[in-house]
Amino acid sequence: MKLLIVVDMQNDFIDGSLGTKEATEIVSNVEKKIEEFRNNGDMVVFTRDTHKENYLSTQEGKNLPVEHCIKGQEGWQISSALSVGDSPIFDKPSFGSIELADYVATLKDLDEIVLIGLCTGICVISNAIILKAKLPEVKVSVDSSCCACVTPESHKTALEAMKLCQVNVI
Repeated sequence: MKLLIVVDMQNDFIDGSLGTKEATEIVSNVEKKIEEFRNNGDMVVFTRDTHKENYLSTQEGKNLPVEHCIKGQEGWQISSALSVGDSPIFDKPSFGSIELADYVATLKDLDEIVLIGLCTGICVISNAIILKAKLPEVKVSVDSSCCACVTPESHKTALEAMKLCQVNVI
């Protein structure tokens, strides 16, 4: 079985407070990838960056002082252009999710994990590295055509870093 993890495809990261042109450009690729996995009978899960109203007073908020993905607000929602369906959603208070990795470790007959989404150099890379560390014998891949970062340069840098850690870049 293959598992697709759709990372933080939320309104604030696409066209909201931290949105970029590159993020809006991958939305259709992401939806096609979700459909491909579902049509093949593979599993799809989503992550959702989740902050509270006190975000600006947190350590992350002090380093990135832009309110985003505040639970319950429109920017926190996964883009309506994507079909979440009955897929599990993992709310995460930080870049990577230990809870997600623990869940993935319980799945049987897992051949490959593919990550897509936002932001390549922050949340995608964090989750890819956590998963690779938790499941070193499972192939972990990132589809670069379904990811974007703050800049095209930071996207490329993150992909190269993941390659060094034996994450397959498609």
